[in-house]
Amino acid sequence: MKLPIQLSKENPAPIYHQIEEQMKALIASGQLPAGTLLPSIRSLSKELEVSVITTRRAYQNLEYEGFIRTIQGKGTFVAEIDASLKKEVKVSAVKQAIEKAVETAIRHDYTLEEIEKMFLDVLNGLKAKGGKADE
Repeated sequence: MKLPIQLSKENPAPIYHQIEEQMKALIASGQLPAGTLLPSIRSLSKELEVSVITTRRAYQNLEYEGFIRTIQGKGTFVAEIDASLKKEVKVSAVKQAIEKAVETAIRHDYTLEEIEKMFLDVLNGLKAKGGKADE
């Protein structure tokens, strides 16, 4: 199974953290339902062109947090997670994206009022399209 994980060297977050966050998002969104067999650590490392140690750390953290479970001799699977945890992950991801956008705008010398107007313009544009982002 090929996971839609995109790693960025420009992103200041460590690679293992990028893997974790993207896998959490895939699980929370239902794109990876409970019981889904995940690629082995070695296989995912090769696919993403990262160290086995990096992938192992991401898997260990995800398992510790309850997102995945490993069964000896069978593989690593998506765990059944609580609806409140799914919601928490989704909210956190969206807030982080908004914070990053606001930080970028501030670095470009926009005022908070200008940023708010841009945000509202984006929302209104999406409403005009029926609430869908460009695909």
